Amino acid sequence: MSTLSSGDMDWLAALLLDVGTAEIMPRFRNLGDGAVQEKTSAADLVTEADVNAERVITDALLQRFDGAVVIGEEAVSENPALLEGWSRAEGLAFVVDPIDGTFNFASGVASFGVMLAVVEAGETVAGIIHDPVGKDWIMAEKGSGAILRRLDGRETALQVAEPAGAINRMIGSASWQYMPEPERSTLARNQALCLGSVAYRCAAQEYRLLAGGHIHFALYNKLMPWDHLAGSLITTEAGGYVRRFDGSVYRPEHTDGGVLATTDIDSWNMVREALWRG
Repeated sequence: MSTLSSGDMDWLAALLLDVGTAEIMPRFRNLGDGAVQEKTSAADLVTEADVNAERVITDALLQRFDGAVVIGEEAVSENPALLEGWSRAEGLAFVVDPIDGTFNFASGVASFGVMLAVVEAGETVAGIIHDPVGKDWIMAEKGSGAILRRLDGRETALQVAEPAGAINRMIGSASWQYMPEPERSTLARNQALCLGSVAYRCAAQEYRLLAGGHIHFALYNKLMPWDHLAGSLITTEAGGYVRRFDGSVYRPEHTDGGVLATTDIDSWNMVREALWRG
Protein backbone atom coordinates (compact mmCIF):
# COMPACT_ATOMS: atom_id res chain seq x y z
CA MET A 1 0.00 0.00 0.00
CA SER A 2 1.10 3.53 -0.70
CA THR A 3 2.07 5.88 2.10
CA LEU A 4 0.35 8.70 0.21
CA SER A 5 -2.76 10.11 1.86
CA SER A 6 -5.88 11.42 0.13
CA GLY A 7 -4.66 14.84 1.15
CA ASP A 8 -1.40 14.20 -0.69
CA MET A 9 -3.27 13.26 -3.87
CA ASP A 10 -5.37 16.41 -3.64
CA TRP A 11 -2.20 18.45 -3.10
CA LEU A 12 -0.50 16.87 -6.12
CA ALA A 13 -3.52 17.58 -8.33
CA ALA A 14 -3.60 21.18 -7.12
CA LEU A 15 0.13 21.55 -7.79
CA LEU A 16 -0.29 20.49 -11.41
CA LEU A 17 -3.23 22.87 -11.81
CA ASP A 18 -1.22 25.76 -10.36
CA VAL A 19 1.75 25.06 -12.61
CA GLY A 20 -0.48 24.76 -15.66
CA THR A 21 -2.10 28.08 -14.84
CA ALA A 22 1.08 29.99 -13.95
CA GLU A 23 3.81 28.47 -16.13
CA ILE A 24 2.23 26.68 -19.09
CA MET A 25 -0.94 28.37 -20.32
CA PRO A 26 0.48 31.95 -20.34
CA ARG A 27 3.11 30.67 -22.81
CA PHE A 28 0.73 28.64 -24.99
CA ARG A 29 0.62 30.27 -28.44
CA ASN A 30 2.80 32.96 -26.92
CA LEU A 31 6.35 31.61 -27.15
CA GLY A 32 8.92 34.24 -28.02
CA ASP A 33 12.11 33.95 -30.05
CA GLY A 34 14.49 31.44 -28.50
CA ALA A 35 11.76 29.88 -26.34
CA VAL A 36 11.74 26.62 -28.35
CA GLN A 37 14.80 24.43 -28.85
CA GLU A 38 15.45 21.09 -30.52
CA LYS A 39 16.76 18.22 -28.40
CA THR A 40 17.39 15.20 -30.64
CA SER A 41 15.42 16.23 -33.75
CA ALA A 42 12.89 18.70 -35.13
CA ALA A 43 10.16 16.50 -33.62
CA ASP A 44 11.80 16.38 -30.16
CA LEU A 45 11.49 19.84 -28.64
CA VAL A 46 11.82 21.61 -25.32
CA THR A 47 10.35 25.01 -24.48
CA GLU A 48 10.84 27.47 -21.65
CA ALA A 49 7.42 26.30 -20.40
CA ASP A 50 8.74 22.71 -20.01
CA VAL A 51 11.81 23.87 -18.11
CA ASN A 52 10.00 26.31 -15.82
CA ALA A 53 7.11 23.94 -15.10
CA GLU A 54 9.44 21.09 -14.18
CA ARG A 55 11.50 23.35 -11.91
CA VAL A 56 8.43 24.55 -10.00
CA ILE A 57 7.01 21.02 -9.67
CA THR A 58 10.35 19.60 -8.52
CA ASP A 59 10.93 22.32 -5.93
CA ALA A 60 7.42 21.90 -4.51
CA LEU A 61 7.72 18.11 -4.29
CA LEU A 62 11.06 18.26 -2.49
CA GLN A 63 9.69 20.77 -0.01
CA ARG A 64 6.62 18.67 0.84
CA PHE A 65 8.12 15.16 0.71
CA ASP A 66 11.37 15.10 2.63
CA GLY A 67 13.93 12.75 1.12
CA ALA A 68 11.91 12.05 -2.02
CA VAL A 69 13.50 11.41 -5.40
CA VAL A 70 12.23 13.44 -8.36
CA ILE A 71 12.87 12.26 -11.91
CA GLY A 72 11.96 14.91 -14.46
CA GLU A 73 12.20 14.56 -18.22
CA GLU A 74 14.18 17.76 -18.68
CA ALA A 75 16.51 17.05 -15.76
CA VAL A 76 17.30 13.62 -17.23
CA SER A 77 17.86 15.22 -20.64
CA GLU A 78 20.60 17.29 -19.01
CA ASN A 79 21.93 14.45 -16.84
CA PRO A 80 21.03 10.92 -18.06
CA ALA A 81 22.74 9.38 -15.02
CA LEU A 82 19.68 10.34 -12.97
CA LEU A 83 17.89 7.30 -14.45
CA GLU A 84 20.36 4.86 -12.92
CA GLY A 85 18.74 2.96 -10.07
CA TRP A 86 16.13 5.62 -9.29
CA SER A 87 13.26 3.12 -8.99
CA ARG A 88 15.03 1.29 -6.16
CA ALA A 89 15.24 4.39 -4.00
CA GLU A 90 13.90 4.15 -0.48
CA GLY A 91 10.78 6.18 0.12
CA LEU A 92 8.80 7.99 -2.53
CA ALA A 93 9.93 8.76 -6.07
CA PHE A 94 8.05 11.17 -8.32
CA VAL A 95 8.31 10.98 -12.09
CA VAL A 96 7.39 14.18 -13.94
CA ASP A 97 6.69 15.08 -17.54
CA PRO A 98 6.08 18.84 -17.35
CA ILE A 99 4.55 19.00 -20.83
CA ASP A 100 3.81 15.76 -22.63
CA GLY A 101 3.11 16.71 -26.24
CA THR A 102 5.68 19.50 -26.45
CA PHE A 103 5.60 19.38 -30.27
CA ASN A 104 1.88 20.17 -30.15
CA PHE A 105 2.34 22.82 -27.47
CA ALA A 106 5.08 24.55 -29.45
CA SER A 107 2.92 24.35 -32.58
CA GLY A 108 -0.07 25.96 -30.87
CA VAL A 109 -2.14 22.76 -30.89
CA ALA A 110 -4.18 22.14 -27.73
CA SER A 111 -3.21 18.50 -27.23
CA PHE A 112 -0.74 18.26 -24.35
CA GLY A 113 -0.74 17.41 -20.67
CA VAL A 114 1.21 17.35 -17.42
CA MET A 115 2.01 13.84 -16.17
CA LEU A 116 3.09 12.75 -12.71
CA ALA A 117 3.62 9.24 -11.38
CA VAL A 118 4.44 8.17 -7.83
CA VAL A 119 6.68 5.15 -7.31
CA GLU A 120 7.23 3.41 -3.99
CA ALA A 121 9.26 0.25 -3.36
CA GLY A 122 9.65 -0.24 -7.10
CA GLU A 123 5.92 -0.08 -7.85
CA THR A 124 3.84 2.66 -9.43
CA VAL A 125 1.32 3.53 -6.71
CA ALA A 126 -0.33 6.65 -8.13
CA GLY A 127 -0.66 8.56 -11.38
CA ILE A 128 -2.12 11.91 -12.38
CA ILE A 129 -2.50 13.42 -15.86
CA HIS A 130 -3.60 17.05 -15.90
CA ASP A 131 -5.02 18.85 -18.91
CA PRO A 132 -4.11 22.55 -18.53
CA VAL A 133 -6.51 23.55 -21.32
CA GLY A 134 -9.57 21.78 -19.92
CA LYS A 135 -8.40 22.21 -16.31
CA ASP A 136 -9.23 18.66 -15.24
CA TRP A 137 -7.39 15.48 -14.30
CA ILE A 138 -7.49 11.75 -14.85
CA MET A 139 -5.96 10.03 -11.86
CA ALA A 140 -5.60 6.78 -9.98
CA GLU A 141 -4.14 5.18 -6.91
CA LYS A 142 -3.16 1.53 -7.12
CA GLY A 143 -6.07 -0.69 -6.10
CA SER A 144 -8.58 2.17 -5.89
CA GLY A 145 -9.85 2.59 -9.45
CA ALA A 146 -9.40 5.53 -11.81
CA ILE A 147 -11.36 8.77 -11.97
CA LEU A 148 -11.88 11.88 -14.04
CA ARG A 149 -11.90 14.87 -11.70
CA ARG A 150 -13.28 18.18 -12.93
CA LEU A 151 -12.34 21.64 -11.69
CA ASP A 152 -15.62 21.98 -9.76
CA GLY A 153 -14.82 18.82 -7.80
CA ARG A 154 -17.13 16.43 -9.64
CA GLU A 155 -15.64 12.98 -10.11
CA THR A 156 -16.55 10.27 -12.61
CA ALA A 157 -15.21 6.71 -12.59
CA LEU A 158 -13.12 5.84 -15.64
CA GLN A 159 -13.75 2.55 -17.43
CA VAL A 160 -12.12 1.23 -20.57
CA ALA A 161 -14.34 0.33 -23.52
CA GLU A 162 -16.04 -3.00 -23.91
CA PRO A 163 -13.77 -5.34 -25.90
CA ALA A 164 -14.31 -4.90 -29.63
CA GLY A 165 -13.84 -8.60 -30.35
CA ALA A 166 -11.94 -8.19 -33.62
CA ILE A 167 -9.13 -6.01 -34.95
CA ASN A 168 -11.37 -4.53 -37.66
CA ARG A 169 -13.66 -3.17 -34.95
CA MET A 170 -10.90 -1.50 -32.97
CA ILE A 171 -9.82 2.14 -32.88
CA GLY A 172 -6.35 2.69 -31.53
CA SER A 173 -3.11 4.61 -31.44
CA ALA A 174 0.11 3.01 -32.66
CA SER A 175 3.19 5.19 -32.25
CA TRP A 176 5.56 3.51 -34.69
CA GLN A 177 7.80 6.56 -35.22
CA TYR A 178 10.60 5.36 -32.93
CA MET A 179 10.61 1.76 -34.16
CA PRO A 180 13.45 0.30 -36.22
CA GLU A 181 12.82 -1.07 -39.67
CA PRO A 182 11.25 -3.33 -40.81
CA GLU A 183 9.01 -3.23 -37.72
CA ARG A 184 8.20 0.44 -38.30
CA SER A 185 6.80 -0.10 -41.80
CA THR A 186 5.00 -3.30 -40.77
CA LEU A 187 3.06 -1.59 -37.99
CA ALA A 188 2.36 1.51 -40.04
CA ARG A 189 0.90 -0.69 -42.80
CA ASN A 190 -1.07 -2.99 -40.52
CA GLN A 191 -2.84 -0.13 -38.77
CA ALA A 192 -5.06 -0.17 -41.85
CA LEU A 193 -6.58 -3.41 -40.49
CA CYS A 194 -8.22 -1.40 -37.71
CA LEU A 195 -11.55 0.39 -37.85
CA GLY A 196 -9.72 3.65 -37.19
CA SER A 197 -6.59 5.20 -35.74
CA VAL A 198 -5.67 8.26 -33.72
CA ALA A 199 -2.29 9.96 -33.55
CA TYR A 200 -2.28 12.85 -31.08
CA ARG A 201 1.52 12.82 -30.63
CA CYS A 202 0.66 13.01 -26.94
CA ALA A 203 0.53 9.99 -24.66
CA ALA A 204 -1.25 12.06 -22.00
CA GLN A 205 -4.27 12.52 -24.26
CA GLU A 206 -4.11 9.03 -25.77
CA TYR A 207 -4.18 7.41 -22.32
CA ARG A 208 -7.14 9.64 -21.52
CA LEU A 209 -8.97 8.29 -24.57
CA LEU A 210 -8.13 4.71 -23.61
CA ALA A 211 -8.98 4.93 -19.92
CA GLY A 212 -12.16 6.84 -20.75
CA GLY A 213 -13.48 4.14 -23.06
CA HIS A 214 -13.06 6.00 -26.37
CA ILE A 215 -10.37 3.85 -28.06
CA HIS A 216 -9.35 0.22 -27.70
CA PHE A 217 -5.54 0.30 -27.58
CA ALA A 218 -2.45 2.47 -27.41
CA LEU A 219 0.98 1.23 -28.47
CA TYR A 220 4.37 2.84 -27.83
CA ASN A 221 7.91 1.72 -28.61
CA LYS A 222 9.77 4.53 -26.83
CA LEU A 223 9.56 3.65 -23.15
CA MET A 224 10.63 6.45 -20.83
CA PRO A 225 9.10 6.45 -17.33
CA TRP A 226 7.62 9.96 -17.48
CA ASP A 227 5.69 9.05 -20.64
CA HIS A 228 3.96 5.87 -19.45
CA LEU A 229 3.99 5.17 -15.71
CA ALA A 230 1.01 7.40 -14.91
CA GLY A 231 -1.00 6.43 -17.96
CA SER A 232 -0.40 2.70 -17.61
CA LEU A 233 -1.53 2.72 -13.98
CA ILE A 234 -4.63 4.79 -14.80
CA THR A 235 -5.47 2.42 -17.67
CA THR A 236 -5.03 -0.63 -15.44
CA GLU A 237 -7.17 0.88 -12.70
CA ALA A 238 -9.83 1.66 -15.34
CA GLY A 239 -9.99 -2.07 -16.09
CA GLY A 240 -7.48 -2.24 -18.92
CA TYR A 241 -4.58 -4.56 -19.64
CA VAL A 242 -1.02 -3.25 -20.05
CA ARG A 243 2.07 -5.28 -20.96
CA ARG A 244 5.37 -4.86 -22.75
CA PHE A 245 5.57 -6.24 -26.27
CA ASP A 246 6.96 -9.56 -25.00
CA GLY A 247 4.00 -9.98 -22.63
CA SER A 248 5.92 -9.08 -19.47
CA VAL A 249 4.61 -6.68 -16.84
CA TYR A 250 5.69 -3.08 -17.40
CA ARG A 251 7.63 -1.79 -14.41
CA PRO A 252 9.18 1.58 -13.47
CA GLU A 253 12.74 0.50 -14.27
CA HIS A 254 11.95 -0.51 -17.85
CA THR A 255 13.21 1.78 -20.60
CA ASP A 256 12.92 -0.63 -23.53
CA GLY A 257 10.67 -3.38 -24.82
CA GLY A 258 7.74 -1.12 -25.77
CA VAL A 259 4.30 -1.11 -24.16
CA LEU A 260 0.86 -2.08 -25.45
CA ALA A 261 -2.19 -0.99 -23.46
CA THR A 262 -5.60 -2.42 -24.35
CA THR A 263 -9.06 -3.04 -22.95
CA ASP A 264 -8.41 -6.68 -21.97
CA ILE A 265 -6.02 -9.59 -22.45
CA ASP A 266 -7.83 -11.01 -25.50
CA SER A 267 -7.67 -7.65 -27.26
CA TRP A 268 -3.98 -7.38 -26.32
CA ASN A 269 -3.31 -10.69 -28.06
CA MET A 270 -5.34 -9.67 -31.12
CA VAL A 271 -3.50 -6.38 -31.52
CA ARG A 272 -0.10 -7.96 -30.90
CA GLU A 273 -0.71 -10.63 -33.54
CA ALA A 274 -2.36 -8.39 -36.17
CA LEU A 275 -0.05 -5.38 -36.13
CA TRP A 276 3.17 -7.39 -36.25
CA ARG A 277 1.88 -9.68 -39.01
CA GLY A 278 4.39 -9.91 -41.84
